[in-house]
Parts: sequence; C-alpha cells; structure tokens
Amino acid sequence: MLRAENLTVVRGGKPVLHGLSLALQAGEVLGVLGPNGAGKSTLLGALSGELKPSIGQVSLDGRDLQSWAGTARARRLAVLPQTSSLNFAFDVETVVGFGRLPHSSGRQIDAQIVAAALRVADAGHLAGRSYLALSGGERQRVHLARVLAQLWPGNAEQVLLLDEPTSALDPLHQHSLLQAVREIAERGVAVLVVLHDLNLAARYCDRLLLLRDGLERAAGTPEAVLQAEPLRDVFGLDVLVQRHPERGHPLVVVR
Repeated sequence: MLRAENLTVVRGGKPVLHGLSLALQAGEVLGVLGPNGAGKSTLLGALSGELKPSIGQVSLDGRDLQSWAGTARARRLAVLPQTSSLNFAFDVETVVGFGRLPHSSGRQIDAQIVAAALRVADAGHLAGRSYLALSGGERQRVHLARVLAQLWPGNAEQVLLLDEPTSALDPLHQHSLLQAVREIAERGVAVLVVLHDLNLAARYCDRLLLLRDGLERAAGTPEAVLQAEPLRDVFGLDVLVQRHPERGHPLVVVR
C-alpha cells in the first residue's frame, strides 16, 4: 500500500513538509486537516508523485513510487486535485471516460462504468451536458466520477487521493460526495482526503492527521485528534468538543 517515510519536501528553498511518515490502509479513509500553508496539498502532491521528496521516500507496495510506469501506477492510484484546468467543451461522459484511459476494457464496458461512476458521484443527471456549461460544484462531481471510473469497481490494492473535494460544494453535495468516498473505501480502496471542515472529517474519516507548519501535530482516531487543545494550537480556535447526539462522533463547536 502507499507509504511515506521521513518525508521532507522543499519548495522555493523553504521546507514545507518536515520528516512526515504515514501509511494508508486498505478500506480506510484518512483525513488531513490543517490551516492554509500547513502543507496539506504538498503532502498530497508528494504522495501522488507530482512532487519529488527532498528527503525520504514515497512507496507503493514497497517500490519507490517514481519507479512505477505511468499506466501501471494509474491503475492503482487516482488523484482528484482542488481545481482542473480543463477548458474544452467535452461532454460529461467524455470527461469521466478519461479515467478509463489506463485500462483496455473496451468501449461498451467503459460506457457502463462511466454511467455507474456518475450515479455514485450523484452526477448522473449531468450526462450529455457540456463540461464548460457546468457550475464549479457540478464540475467537481464530474471529476469525482472520473477518478471513480479510473479505479472502478475498487479493490484493496488501490489508492484514492482527494485535495479539498468539498470546497466548491453546497452542504448537501458535500455529504453526498463524502458518502461516495466512503462507499469506494468499503470496496477496499485506501483513501486520503484533505478537508477544512472539522465536522465533516469527524463524520466520514476513520483516522485524522493534523498538520501545522509542515509538521504532524496529532494523528489518530477523530476522538483522539479533535480535542480542544490541539485545535487551539493549530487553528487558534477556542472550541467545545461534544458527541453527536445520534452518530456518536465528535462534534466541534466554536465558542
């Protein structure tokens, strides 16, 4: 599975991650939290192979990630970035179909997978529309369908990395997107998701990693990480942490 050991990344001559180690587990959702500039997106860039570590290593199944051939890596590892630079008037099915490029499953099967991925991403109603005619939130759901199609149907050898996937979404679609993420994790995929919303992280993540200035501040279950003292230290927030009255996960309330 995907593992980072003693990961340090220097950008513009400045270290932005310092000696970070983590391992993603099959079927688990790991949430990464921290303020702006904490190193969250840099961590995701290093784990995806986009950024080369200055010190340390990122490995997939014990092999340096950089040694994996592009197609083989794409069958195992999918990435949903914060934003997309796609500026062509493709229809929605074509955009989602880009996720099938690493595979040789044939046009008919790919079309079935694209339709299924759109349904899971709560975007089936967008089929047939031009990508450029969509809102920012609709585009984000289409790109979620694209990475779901890339890993479809999902298994314990695969990894999904998502960078602030809920940032352009209204509350309803924030929950529907993260429910789709939980569904693919239940199929065995290891998921890492960068989030800003502490309560969404508490509800949908199995483990949390709290970053500050490129360093691990806390790691563990939501109950262990979402405590008043580390949240005050990292975010400067004075909070109450209670139990959700129905689900039992931590509920963070700003004083």
